[in-house]
Amino acid sequence: MNDSVKRLNRLDCCAVSDALDKLGLRDRVVSGLEQRSTTRRIAGRVVTYRLVPADKAPPPAGGAPRHLGTTAIELVQPGEVIVVEQRTGLDAGSWGGILTLGAKVRGVAGVIADGPVRDVDEARAYDFPVYCRALTAKTARGRVVEAEVNQRITIGDVTVDAGDYVIADASGVAFIPAGDVERVLDAAETIAGREAAMAKALLAGQPIAQVMGADYEHMLR
Repeated sequence: MNDSVKRLNRLDCCAVSDALDKLGLRDRVVSGLEQRSTTRRIAGRVVTYRLVPADKAPPPAGGAPRHLGTTAIELVQPGEVIVVEQRTGLDAGSWGGILTLGAKVRGVAGVIADGPVRDVDEARAYDFPVYCRALTAKTARGRVVEAEVNQRITIGDVTVDAGDYVIADASGVAFIPAGDVERVLDAAETIAGREAAMAKALLAGQPIAQVMGADYEHMLR
C-alpha cells in the first residue's frame, strides 16, 4: 500500500469532496452508489472494466472465453479497488459471488459498480465491501459482456481512468485523478484537521454559531 493510499484511508469522502471543491476539481463525486454488504469505508487505486450489451460484444480475441471481472481480479494488487461501468440499462449483474471470493482472496479493498450487482448475501458473508447502483438476481450471461479492462470508464457523470484513486463511504464515492492526488490529500487533511478542532471546541462548550461562523463558511475559498 503506497503512502497516498494510507493517507486516503485516514480520511472520509466528505473531506475529500470538500478538497476537490476547494481545488476547483468539481463534479468528481458520485451519489447513489450505496453500501450493500458492509459499512466499511474503502479507499485505494482503481482497476476498471466496462460492460456492454451482449449483442454489442467486441470481436473475440481468441482462446477460451473469459467471464467478466476475472481479468481485473488477476490484474489487481492488494488494497486496490475494482470499479465497474454497467450503464447498459439492462437488469444484469456486473459482479457476483464467485468474483467476490476471488477478489477477497486477492486482497482487493472492495468493488464499486455503476449498475446492478448480484449475490450480495455472499459478499456479506465474506465481509467484502460492495458499493453499487442496484441489486439483482439476474446473471450477466447472455445479457452483458466485458468490453475492455483498465481503460477509461464513466461512473455517474465522472470520467475515471485506471490508476486514479477512489474513496467510498456511506456519504458517497469520490474519484481523484492520479496526477492530483497529493494536492487533494493535502487539502483534505487540512479540512479534516480544522473540523476536528471545531468538534473539540464544541465539546469544550463554545456556541455552535460561533464555531460554525465565518471561518467555516469560507473554509473552501
